Amino acid sequence: MLAVFDKSVATIPDGLQTPQQDPSLNALKDAALSRHFTSLHPSAVTINLGGSGLISYSIDKQNPLLPRLFAVVDDIFCLFQGHVENVAPLKQQYGLNKTANEVTIVIEAYRTLRDRGPYPADQVMRDLQGKFAFILYDSTTKSTFIAADADASVPFFWGADSEGHLVLSDDVETVKKGCGKSFAPFPKGCFFTTSGGLRSFEHPLNELKAVPRVDSSGEMCGANFKVDSGSRKESGMPRVGSAANWSQHY
Repeated sequence: MLAVFDKSVATIPDGLQTPQQDPSLNALKDAALSRHFTSLHPSAVTINLGGSGLISYSIDKQNPLLPRLFAVVDDIFCLFQGHVENVAPLKQQYGLNKTANEVTIVIEAYRTLRDRGPYPADQVMRDLQGKFAFILYDSTTKSTFIAADADASVPFFWGADSEGHLVLSDDVETVKKGCGKSFAPFPKGCFFTTSGGLRSFEHPLNELKAVPRVDSSGEMCGANFKVDSGSRKESGMPRVGSAANWSQHY
């Protein structure tokens, strides 16, 4: 799976982009990165999100234990890889039918949050038990919701190109193609949203700090993001009855 988001919908966190970024790397220009992805996965389907970016999806060369899924519901696009162990109770919790799978559960969980549901986002993420990574884009609000499980069970990487576009994929070579050395594994136990940036759902009251990565040649190579145990942040999100849309405030 591949997603490239314009900085208007996903602001890259400080530290992910290295100071020595190659100025020629532009993942959205002429759809260069999606064409590279399609060359690796000829059956890939690419969806142009207009000025917001693009997403590409393919089921070939996948790990059968960590399958890829894709769905679109009410202009919400979601790429999902892995599996959720507690599918049955989540279907009941969100009022979904028996045919619902992991990707539709993630979309419904997001819609519940967006429409001012009763649970904070970190609790919704902790309710997802399993091995997974997902990329969600809401074209109505131009918002992203991206996450990986607490054990980083699914290969999942992110990076930044020279224009500040956010690149995400389960294939590290694809991310490196678009971002050079400005990449890193997506932080385990974390989620990223357009309005709230990167947060830990395991430690929601703590800030995350960027720890620079150095490659074998001694050059800067993006950053890992770690929970800062000495920091605290405000808790919570708008609850039911709030006049504000969740997707614009979290």
